[in-house]
Amino acid sequence: MAGNSFGTIFRYTSWGESHGPAIGCVVDGVPPRLALTEADIQGFLDKRRPGQSRFTTQRQEPDQVKILSGTFEGLTTGTPISLFIENEDARSKDYAAIKDQYRPGHADYTYDAKYGIRDYRGGGRSSARETAPRVAAGGVARKVLGEGIRIRGALVQMGPHKIDRAAWDWDAVNDNPFWCPDRQMAQTWEGFLDGLRKSGNSTGAVIEIVAEGVPAGWGDPIYGKLDADLAAAMMGINAVKAVEIGAGFDAAALTGSENADEMRMRDGKVAFLSNNAGGILGGISTGQEIVLRFAVKPTSSILIPRRSVDRNGNEIEVSTKGRHDPCVGIRAVPVGEAMMAVVLADHMLRHRAQCG
Repeated sequence: MAGNSFGTIFRYTSWGESHGPAIGCVVDGVPPRLALTEADIQGFLDKRRPGQSRFTTQRQEPDQVKILSGTFEGLTTGTPISLFIENEDARSKDYAAIKDQYRPGHADYTYDAKYGIRDYRGGGRSSARETAPRVAAGGVARKVLGEGIRIRGALVQMGPHKIDRAAWDWDAVNDNPFWCPDRQMAQTWEGFLDGLRKSGNSTGAVIEIVAEGVPAGWGDPIYGKLDADLAAAMMGINAVKAVEIGAGFDAAALTGSENADEMRMRDGKVAFLSNNAGGILGGISTGQEIVLRFAVKPTSSILIPRRSVDRNGNEIEVSTKGRHDPCVGIRAVPVGEAMMAVVLADHMLRHRAQCG
């Protein structure tokens, strides 16, 4: 089905389930003669890997990627690149109790309503486990983009607790388990999440992704807008419920004079005095930083009983045991970075195809 593939020229198709023998993806459209090895991808998978702190699921997956096709002597050949990741720590028995139950907030009911069958083991295809192949595809996309484009992400809100943007420090992002750019807020989140974890509850988060070095002119007007494709990419991530570009929803409270990103000439080039547009105008990049945020809902699998129904129409209460992220938004940071890379690589190749 087309719903398992994403992109136009740079296009990947992911496959696999949470508790299947393996997961992976096939990446097509990669130009030939690019240097690519597993090591170019592995570092990004290591950022997303579960079990790295007490604040994420304790499922222990090494997530070692294998390139099965599409390279020869360390270079891409222009043919489909197949990426393979084994599942090594699935515990299907943890889900036996809910095989006929619908967890509130989860995709159990909708998958059953659509297909008449569902893989209840860890959520099957709807599990966040499926995001590992996305990160692998994103690693390939970064090789296509080259070193001139830098993509970084950070967690900017956990539950009701927002960072202080005046304290933003990119160097702090890798110094705490939350990818938080505000060192003081990272400490607040630690206590907040410990309390939720011990009570069997969960919380949501907001992630910000920034891309630097994107030239002006990428994106197609009307139905191929760069921001529309970015929004689709982020909304396709598990548990994401909202996406905003630049000023986003706050733009509704601005006047036209406040929202307009004024321009001047600097060293013979157009320079913007602000970036409320988030680096995109009319669906086409402006040359500024591309800035977006997406909101991730609280993890649906929690210990606290919730009212629901089962496949037989009985009204029940559901409490989900097993290993789950108290805030799935933490591991969504490298996933958001990957999807930004995938979209930008696609639009780079689309721009090259039309405009040379």
